[in-house]
Order: sequence, then C-alpha cells, then structure tokens
Amino acid sequence: MVFTLLAVVMQSVRTAGQKQIAKSISAQAATLVRYLFGLPFALLYFYGLQHYYRIDSIAPEWTFYRAASLAGISQIFATVFLVKALSIGNFAVGTALSKTEAILTAVIGTLFFAAPLSWAGYASVVIGVAGVLVASNWKIGLRSLITNASILYGLGAGLGLALASLWLRQASLSLDLPRLLSASAVLAYMVGMQTVICLVWISIWERDQLAMIIARFKACLFIGVTSVAGSIGWFTAMSLQNAAIVKTLGQTEFVLTLLITYFYFGERISTRETLGILLVILSVMLLLLVT
Repeated sequence: MVFTLLAVVMQSVRTAGQKQIAKSISAQAATLVRYLFGLPFALLYFYGLQHYYRIDSIAPEWTFYRAASLAGISQIFATVFLVKALSIGNFAVGTALSKTEAILTAVIGTLFFAAPLSWAGYASVVIGVAGVLVASNWKIGLRSLITNASILYGLGAGLGLALASLWLRQASLSLDLPRLLSASAVLAYMVGMQTVICLVWISIWERDQLAMIIARFKACLFIGVTSVAGSIGWFTAMSLQNAAIVKTLGQTEFVLTLLITYFYFGERISTRETLGILLVILSVMLLLLVT
C-alpha cells in the first residue's frame, strides 16, 4: 500500500508535467524525456540497493529479459498514447480512460498469466473502473470508440499499461532476489532499454526535438525524477502483490488527478466526476476489506 500510494502521487505529478511539456514538444519526445532524464536515478537506486544487500552480481535468465523487454515496449506505447490523449482532451478524462488498465490487468492476468482474483477482488476492479468511466464524462458506444481519438488513445494506454504491469511482475519474480532489489533491477533494465529505443527514434525521425528538449532541461529533469519515483512505487508494489490488486488501489490516482485538474489547470469538477470519485473510493474500501 505504501509503495502504491507513492506511485499514485508521483505519477499524478509527472503526468501533469507531461501535459505541460507536450504543448511544446511532440508526444514521442515527451516519452523520451520520461526515460532519458529518469535513467540516472533508476541506475543509482538499483546500485544503491545492490550495495545495501551486499550482492556482487546478478545473472538473469531468459525469462527475465523476455518479460522485461515486452514490458518496456508496452510501456513505451502506453506513454505515447497517454500523452496524445492528454494533448487532445481534458487532463482528467485522458487519465481516466488510461485507468481501464485495472480491469484489463485483471482479465488478461486471469486468462494468460495464472493470476486470478477472488470474486470480491473482481467486484472491486469493476467498481473502480466504472468510477473512472463515469467521471470521464463521455457516452459509451461503438461510434465513440471508433471516432473519438482521445478515447482510442486512452484505451490504448490502458491496454499497454496492463500488459506492462503483468510482464514486469513476471520479470521481477523470475529473479531469486529480495523483492525491492528485483524490482529495481527490472526498472533499471526497462528504463535503459526504453531510453535507447526512444532516443534512436527521435534521432532518426524527429531530430529537431532534441534541441527543444535541451531548452526545457529543468522541466524535463522534473519529469524524469518524478517518473522514476513513481516507477519505484509501481514496480515494487507489483513485485509484492497481484498486479490487478495494485492497479485497483492505484485508482486513487484519479481522485488526485481531479484535484490537480481543479486547482492547477483550473478545469471544473462536475457532478458526474464527483460520483466517479465516490465509486473509486468504494472500490478501494472493498479492496482493503478482502486483501
């Protein structure tokens, strides 16, 4: 719970920072910023824990590299989709749609990752997702799913985050290490790989964005630090607990997101969004009763 709440706060702050910087650079460049400026801190955290546990070397097997690589690629796509959703629509709505990751994590985890939940766990996931969808204030329908770009990008972000969560947990559990250290190893590997992939993409297709990133060094550094802090929370929590449970508790991020929407971006919180907050709180209370 502590690591999840850390992740919730840091991710909300980082997402707000990405929304701001996405106004002046591309979605792909904003994604690179998250990894490039976070990499030094991810490596420092990993080597600090390795020294603390007095472990000289780590020799991961193929399962680790496969799962961590798939998680890293999924997270890249999820980040690009989320930035696009935020740049097109309302900050809270874009984040809400990405939070469908909780129910996607539960369903995909049950079907393909041998990670089922209790009936109460599934109920909590459904109520929490219903809360963010109610608060997102859009009409659910086939036409909306096909024609509304913000909705498509938000749902794409949710799917990418769900797959990343399940694969990163698989990678962490494949290491016979203390869970804090195994989570940090996955984080260091993923951020390093993601930095290389995004940097190559930007260097080939959007080279002009590099100068724009450098010109916004302080804002980029802020995003990098908060991104790694949030990832430490998510990665550690999901190494300790079922990913769907962690993601459901993480729905509390939406409450914080709405507060940022109101106080920082000056966007009004509607009655429907208030109802969504209450559903999210109900889902978290149910979750805490059954875990």
